[in-house]
Amino acid sequence: MAVPKRKQSSARQNKRRSNVWKMSAPTLVKCPKCGEWTVPHKVCGNCGYYKGREVVKKEA
Repeated sequence: MAVPKRKQSSARQNKRRSNVWKMSAPTLVKCPKCGEWTVPHKVCGNCGYYKGREVVKKEA
């Protein structure tokens, strides 16, 4: 059975594990109505439209 000859240092161990916990940037899409960047499948915070319909009334 294979056994490590030496203990792996904590720095080397942490380097190997570091990429696992990185956060990814949220996906953004342009609103077809106003062109503002917004999260997909959510009401646009700028104009209040979702799927071409006005969901939230916004004051001009």
